[in-house]
Amino acid sequence: MPAFILTPIRTAMLGSLKRWLGSSAAEPAADGWPAIRLWAREHRHAFRRVPGEGFVIDGEPSGLPWRLEWGPSQRSYISGAELRLRCELQVGTDLQALVMSRALQQSLEASVFDQFTEGVQTRIDTETPPEVRWLVLFPKLTGEAMPLPRDRYIALSSVHPWLLRWLDGPLKEALDARHDDPQKPFVLMVGRGRLALRTDAAEIDLPTVKRALLLFECAALQAQRATV
Repeated sequence: MPAFILTPIRTAMLGSLKRWLGSSAAEPAADGWPAIRLWAREHRHAFRRVPGEGFVIDGEPSGLPWRLEWGPSQRSYISGAELRLRCELQVGTDLQALVMSRALQQSLEASVFDQFTEGVQTRIDTETPPEVRWLVLFPKLTGEAMPLPRDRYIALSSVHPWLLRWLDGPLKEALDARHDDPQKPFVLMVGRGRLALRTDAAEIDLPTVKRALLLFECAALQAQRATV
C-alpha cells in the first residue's frame, strides 16, 4: 500500500488511541469520589467539583437547605483539608452557641493567651474567627450542668437555657456517639442565625460524609426545637 495512504490511516489510528488513552486517564479525575457522587445523585443532592480543591454538595432534606464542602481549611487551627457544613436556621441572629472538642479549646486558649501577653490584643479582636473570640467572651458549662463528656467537649453560649435545650436528648446522644480521634479539631456552632460544623478531614470518603451530615441534621433539628 502506498505510503501516502498509510500515513493518514496511521495518523487516524494514533489520534484515536491518544483520545482513548486520554479519556481513560482523565476519567478518575472527572469522576472523583464516585461513591459520594453516586450517593448525592441517589438522594437528589447537587454535587459539584471545585477544580484543584475538592467538592461542594447542596441538599435540602425536610425543607432545610444545607451545604457541605470538602477542601482546603479556612481556619488556621485545622491544617490541610477540612469538612464544612452550614445551613440557615430560624433562630435569632444575636444567639451564639458553641460545642468544641476539648483538645482544640485548650490549644486555642493557649494561643490566645500567648498573643495577649505579647501585646497584640487589637489583632486578636479583629482577625480571629468568632468561635475563638467566644472562648473569651462567654462562660462555659461546668460541673453537672455540662451534659456532654467533659474530657471530650466544651460548650458555651450567650444564652445558657437555649444551649441546654439544644444539647438535650438526640444531639447529646449523637455527640456522645462520635468516635473520631479526640485530638482532631471539631466545631459545632450557631451564630448569626446559621448553624456550622467544621472538622479535620485530611481524607474523605462516603462514611465520613454520612456521619457528619447525620450529626449536622440532628443539630439543626434540635436547634429549631430549642427555639420554639
